[in-house]
Amino acid sequence: MSSRPSAPARQDHRLVRVDDAWLHLPNRWGIPVEICAGPEVPLEPAAVDEVLTLLETADTLARVAPGARITRVALTPDFHKGAGIPIGTVLETEHALLPQAVGNDINCGMRLEVTSLQADRVRPRLDALERRLRHLFFEGGRRIALTPAQREALLRDGLPGLLLTGDARWPGVQPEDADDSLDRMHAPAFPAATAEAFADWIGSAGGTSHDSIIGGIGGGNHFVELQYVSAVHDARAAHAWGLSPGTVVVMAHSGSLSLGHQANATALDHLRAGWPSGLPRPRNGILPFPLNERSEPARRSYLDAFGNAANFALGNRFFLSLTMRAGLAAECGELSARLLYDAPHNLFWQEGDRVVHRKGATPAGGFAETAGGPYAMWGEPVIVPGSMGAASYVLRGHGDPRTLASACHGAGRRVPRGATARAGDDELDAFLRDFRVVTPLDHRDPVVARRSDVMAAWRRDLKQEAPWAYKDIGPVVAGLAAGGVADPVAELRPLLTVKG
Repeated sequence: MSSRPSAPARQDHRLVRVDDAWLHLPNRWGIPVEICAGPEVPLEPAAVDEVLTLLETADTLARVAPGARITRVALTPDFHKGAGIPIGTVLETEHALLPQAVGNDINCGMRLEVTSLQADRVRPRLDALERRLRHLFFEGGRRIALTPAQREALLRDGLPGLLLTGDARWPGVQPEDADDSLDRMHAPAFPAATAEAFADWIGSAGGTSHDSIIGGIGGGNHFVELQYVSAVHDARAAHAWGLSPGTVVVMAHSGSLSLGHQANATALDHLRAGWPSGLPRPRNGILPFPLNERSEPARRSYLDAFGNAANFALGNRFFLSLTMRAGLAAECGELSARLLYDAPHNLFWQEGDRVVHRKGATPAGGFAETAGGPYAMWGEPVIVPGSMGAASYVLRGHGDPRTLASACHGAGRRVPRGATARAGDDELDAFLRDFRVVTPLDHRDPVVARRSDVMAAWRRDLKQEAPWAYKDIGPVVAGLAAGGVADPVAELRPLLTVKG
C-alpha cells in the first residue's frame, strides 16, 4: 500500500470516533452501529442521514412483527449514500427479512481469475486486444449459446447446475471450472424450487439460442478489468493463491441485470399487497417480511425469484470471464485461467430466525467460515477494487464479529453521480491519455469524434466512474487492516478496463 500520508477527512458530528480504525453512531433505538474507517476516509453526512432513516425500521418492526428487531448494523469504509439504504451497509435482523436491504442488483459481486500470462506478454498487444474486446463484448462477438435446459439449470441450481447440464462448448471453458464452481465461490448456488418467473428467458427462441442478456456487463460501476500483480503484501498467502508479481488476472464486477430488478419488484408487490389495512406505510418506505406463517407464501415467491436472479449473476460473471479469456487467447496465445474467488455484494444469509443482509459489502470470513475449503489456512479472499485506473487489492478476511464478517466492496464514491458532470474536461482528457478504457463507442474513431452530441454523452457517462468520483483506495484498505477486518495479500494494477 502507498505510504503517502493522507490528511484527516472531515467527520460528521454525529459519528463518535472510538480509535484510529472505528467509529460508532449513537441512535435513539440503542442499536449498535459501527463503522470501520480511519481518520483519512471521508464519510458523507447524507449517508449518515440515510442510516438514521433506515433505523426507523425498528419502529416498523415493532408495529407489524412483534418480536422482530434490528440487532446490529455494520458500515464499511466505502459507505456512501444509496437509494434509501446506504451502499456499504451490513444489517442483522431477527424474525424479519428486508428485501430492500439487498436491493435491485441481487448478487452483484466480484469474480477474480488468475491467468498463466505475464504482463510483459500482454502490454505489446493492448491495441489489438482493445479492438477484439470491443467486438466480443459490444459488437455481437460473444454469442453465448444456451439451451432451455441450461438456462433453467442455471436459474435453479447456480453455476454448478449450468456446468453439469448439456455440453459446455463455450470458448475458454476448462475442466477445472466445474470443480472451482463448488469450492472457490462464497455461494456457488441458491437453490430455487422453480424458475417460472423467468420462463420467457428460459424458453427464448425454443432451442439452443443466443440472447443479449447473458454475458452483459451492465451499467454504473460494473466492469471487466485486465490487471497484473504489482506488489505482494503477504508472501505466503500470495504464493498459495498464485499471485506472483507480474501475473495477469481478470476481475469481473457485475450482477443480475434485469432479473434482479424483476425479483425485487416481486417482493415489493407482495409487501404492498399484504400491508395491514388502516396502518400507514413506513415513512422511510422500507417494508419487511416477518418470518412467520402468514407471510410464508409471499416470501416463497420472492425467495424463488431471488434465487433465480442470484444464480443468474453467478453465471453472468462466469461468461464475462470467458469472454476475456477468449480475447486474451486470440491476441496473446494459449493460456490457462483459475478462479481465485467469486464473492457476492448484495445478498442476505438466513440462519434460523437470524438474517444478515449485505448491500454493497463483501463477505470477509476468517478461519471458522472457511474451514474445510481451499482457504482454511488463510481466511476468505476479499476483493476490493479501486476506482477506474487505480489499484485494486486482494485481502484475507478475519471474520470480525463487529462487521458481521464483512468488508467493503470497493473504494466507495466521494462524489454523487449527478455531480460528476461538473468535473473539468481537462482532467478527463489527462485520464484518457494515461489509461485505456474499452467501451461500446470507440472515441478514437474520426467519424465518431465528429459527432459532438455523441461524444458529449460518452464523456458525461465516463465522468461518473472517473477516479476523482471515488475515495482513495489506500486509506480504505489501511482501515480494514487496522481494524482487524482483513489484511492485504496483493495489490493489482490495471492494464485496461471494459465498461458497458
